[in-house]
Amino acid sequence: MRYLMLVVDDPDLTAAEADPEPMSIESWVTEMVERGVDITGERLRPPADAKTLRRRRGELVVTDGPFTETREYIAGFDILEVADEAEAIEVASKHPMSALGTIELRPYWPLDLDLG
Repeated sequence: MRYLMLVVDDPDLTAAEADPEPMSIESWVTEMVERGVDITGERLRPPADAKTLRRRRGELVVTDGPFTETREYIAGFDILEVADEAEAIEVASKHPMSALGTIELRPYWPLDLDLG
């Protein structure tokens, strides 16, 4: 199964509220690549560098920044190839941001298109 793992930063989280990191990001990446579950992943630029696009009444509207008013923001992502949801949760729980922010897991929902 494939999962999109969104890494969400919470700038309001204090050091007193955060758990100790389960492992460093370098260790996490190394382990997941060696296990063959991390297909790709990247950090993302901060929300100030984002653009939001909408089509409304035949017009393209492009605005600066994220689409929501929140202090939390998506800081990165990984695409995971795992056996099942339990393994996706186990993998995500080791990521440092599980202690310092939030991890959101979303299973892929493939389109059933007949392109042939």
